[in-house]
Amino acid sequence: MAQITYINAGELKEIIKNPDVHVYDIRERDEYQREHIIGSKNVPLSTFDSEQFAQLPDSDILVFHCQSGNRTKQCEPKLKQLNFKQVMVLQDGIQGWKKIGCTVNKNLKAPLPIMRQVQIVAGSLIVLGVVLGFTISPYFTLLSGFVGAGLLFAGVTGFCGMANLLMLLPYNRQQCTKPSCN
Repeated sequence: MAQITYINAGELKEIIKNPDVHVYDIRERDEYQREHIIGSKNVPLSTFDSEQFAQLPDSDILVFHCQSGNRTKQCEPKLKQLNFKQVMVLQDGIQGWKKIGCTVNKNLKAPLPIMRQVQIVAGSLIVLGVVLGFTISPYFTLLSGFVGAGLLFAGVTGFCGMANLLMLLPYNRQQCTKPSCN
């Protein structure tokens, strides 16, 4: 069972050049593709498995991070199950890294993370329903209620129909050019 050590971005900056240090971004693939710490590898929390690290010597240092540190803190029980002497969590995540002026690999051509797209579309539909409800017909407020019910359902069940629809858009389809791509 691993001991978890929390480090700040300045401490990571000091050790990241060590070849025995491996930085892992636990955000989802779309978030990672848009922006990530240079040299980090993507191991999404949704598919996290301790077997992914089996090829590394247990003397290596693993550093995990997310956007702000919250998701990494929540997955601490999974990290404790790793058989490594040093497992670290970057406090404040990639935001803390950028805050001290460290560079990240940005791909502004990558689509926004799917959950941000859902927030934009849902928010727009709710505002549209309210505006049309006041100006044209009160029945348009049903649109806002429908979107709100969909968000509630997504929160309770973990299934987001809007996210699944947005994933069908051409710019959200993941391009698989490598033979090892799933």
